[in-house]
Amino acid sequence: MAHIKQTERSRRRAGTSMRRALRREAPSTVGLLVDAEDFAAMRHYRTFTFEDHAVYLQQVEGLLRTLAAQGMHTTVALFDPEDYAEFCADSGLEPDERTSRSRFTAEIAAAGATVAYTGQPIDTLIPLLVSRAVRRATWEYATMLLAGLGDCADCGQDIGRAAFDRASHLLMRLLDTAGPGTHHLVCSTPTENEQLLAVLHTARDMDGPARLASSEGAEFATVLAVGVALETQGGVVLRTTAPDAPDRVHGWRLHRGALLPLTAGEVFSAYCTDADTGEPVSPESGVEYCAGFDIGADEPEAHH
Repeated sequence: MAHIKQTERSRRRAGTSMRRALRREAPSTVGLLVDAEDFAAMRHYRTFTFEDHAVYLQQVEGLLRTLAAQGMHTTVALFDPEDYAEFCADSGLEPDERTSRSRFTAEIAAAGATVAYTGQPIDTLIPLLVSRAVRRATWEYATMLLAGLGDCADCGQDIGRAAFDRASHLLMRLLDTAGPGTHHLVCSTPTENEQLLAVLHTARDMDGPARLASSEGAEFATVLAVGVALETQGGVVLRTTAPDAPDRVHGWRLHRGALLPLTAGEVFSAYCTDADTGEPVSPESGVEYCAGFDIGADEPEAHH
């Protein structure tokens, strides 16, 4: 009998150990209320028991550290109270339930803005998360605009797809021509409702091609494609950093599916003017404002 009990205890311990091992391999997601306004909106729910946003952020940071210490991969997702209320209404869920918040967090982790936790302080994590959310919203809006353009009346080609292909071609030609160094690109495309911005970071060695994240490349090309399709007065600025050399800034304006180089004076004016007030901004030291260069991109075969 004693032997049977000992065997049963061993099995339970082994089962517990295996579950702990599996738990370490199961990813975790934490939904984060980044500002006091969103936090106040959630306080209307009885089951949301936090009372102070600063204390809440401290507790979230402590939880993230604990999960990381246990060897677990954790993703932080932006928790938006308005999106949460809509989600509950569409799904028939009671919003004043912890399980509903957990389900919503899982949903936004799969399709929303997230940042992997790697030990960042909460004050560093929040701007990263907000920036990721803005980028994703911009991408989704630009994608929606392109999808709604339909087919060309003359050739039957999907206008949005053709514009995206053209923008991708322009981007790759620009990166190929920019040469070695660390490159920071900004694309600005005005639309009827708002100004779309896309940012891309990439690096290129002396002999290899440019290295860039596929998601950032797609976001950048999508925003540029909106300018191509709508013929807006968009533009691209490229800042290149290389060892033992001053940073170089180049610029182009978008015109009928082509990127036309700006002069050095135009680049200086664009870079050293406050976009909101129009007031001049002091130029940075150690930065050269240069004319845009010819990226060698062929002209569009047809204009849609």
